[in-house]
Amino acid sequence: MNPLEQTVLTIAGSDSGAGAGIQADLKSFAAHEVYGASVITAITAQNTTGVTAIEALSPEIVKAQLDAVFTDLNIVGVKVGMVTDQSIMQLIADAIQTYQPKYVVVDPVMVSTTGHTLLEADQIEALTTILLPLATVITPNLQEAEVLLGYKITSFEDMKVAAKALAEITGTNVLIKGGHFPFEQNGRKKSIDVLSTGETFTKDWIETSATHGTGCSLSSAICANLAKELSLIHAIDGAKYYVHQGIEHAYQVGHGSSPIHHFYDFWEDN
Repeated sequence: MNPLEQTVLTIAGSDSGAGAGIQADLKSFAAHEVYGASVITAITAQNTTGVTAIEALSPEIVKAQLDAVFTDLNIVGVKVGMVTDQSIMQLIADAIQTYQPKYVVVDPVMVSTTGHTLLEADQIEALTTILLPLATVITPNLQEAEVLLGYKITSFEDMKVAAKALAEITGTNVLIKGGHFPFEQNGRKKSIDVLSTGETFTKDWIETSATHGTGCSLSSAICANLAKELSLIHAIDGAKYYVHQGIEHAYQVGHGSSPIHHFYDFWEDN
């Protein structure tokens, strides 16, 4: 099947600065040559320097969007980003169970870039019990894994143990992202992600501020690769390469943390 005949869906919030959220997901889908659809859960007033306002959409309009895309499009893969409302979590879970997309990637956005926990305890519990068990793979960063497990992760060995522990709790594959915390390997800084089945994905650490939307872009790239029938290992490996190259080829956008270059492979002289 032509990859463009595969449709992937992002369920997340809108970033008006277009570096993260729905916009980053759709860019990642396009870069991977799959058709992207979207269900918006919230609107943010956001740019490269931060978020100034958030307005959540009603469960009714979220459900209407879910039904609209699932009843018309051949949704092969779904990427779920930040969802804070428990009723919307349940609506998403119901849609996944009703329409049965083949692949589901959940990026459990729970901690801000400044380290602030975005979800209350009952919301974290709902996320853990309602959405995470439906995923093909979940992609928490180190801080989010710490919130889910309730303890600190301070070493590479901790990451491996934590990934397996989360996999047992959720009953699914877990990729813990180490992109916010470089590890020393043979005297060089490395960005290392760990899968609960034992595989690791390593790239050289890049000193840069162009990291806005990296988590969104990675999870949506994994989703696109799965929809193209790559194995989970190859889907993650390809997504890791894509984000690494996007960071390496990023250019300055705005006055804060720039987004990655989603289309580095398509633009000339980059």
